Amino acid sequence: CEAAAYYKSQGKTLWDAMLDMYEKYGYCIDAIQSVSLKGIEGLAKIQEIMNTLRENTPAKIGKYEVLSARDYKKDTIKNLATGEVTTTGLPNSNVLYYDMSDSAWLCVRPSGTEPKVKFYYGVKGTSLEDAQKLSKELGEEVLAMINKML
Repeated sequence: CEAAAYYKSQGKTLWDAMLDMYEKYGYCIDAIQSVSLKGIEGLAKIQEIMNTLRENTPAKIGKYEVLSARDYKKDTIKNLATGEVTTTGLPNSNVLYYDMSDSAWLCVRPSGTEPKVKFYYGVKGTSLEDAQKLSKELGEEVLAMINKML
C-alpha cells in the first residue's frame, strides 16, 4: 500500500513504476522446461545427464558464454575464466547452476518425485519482445543440448 500511495503521489500507477524499472534495469524473463524419461532406465539417464554436466561444464550454451558453474552437490563455484574454485556455503543438493554472459543463467536439477530433469533459466532483454525472443532461443538451445545426451 505504501508503494502504491507513493507512486500515486507521483502521478503513476504501480504498473507505470514497474515499466520504469524495466526500462532502467532491463526486461528479465525466467522460464522452466523439463524432460521426462520413463522407468529405471529414465532415472539412470537423468543421473548420467547430471554427471555429464557436472564433469564437463559447457563453455557455451547457445550464444551465451558460461562464466561460472555452481555445483551444490560438491559445494563449489568455479570461475571458468580463471579456474578459481570457491565454496557455495549452502547445503548439499543435486543442483547445477550456470552464470552466463549477458545476465543469462541456467539451473539444472532432477525432480525428487518423478523421472524428470528440470531446467530453469533466465535472460535479460532490452524490451519485452527481445526478452521473450531470447528466452525462447535459450530454451531451444537447452533442449538441443540435452537431446544430444539422450
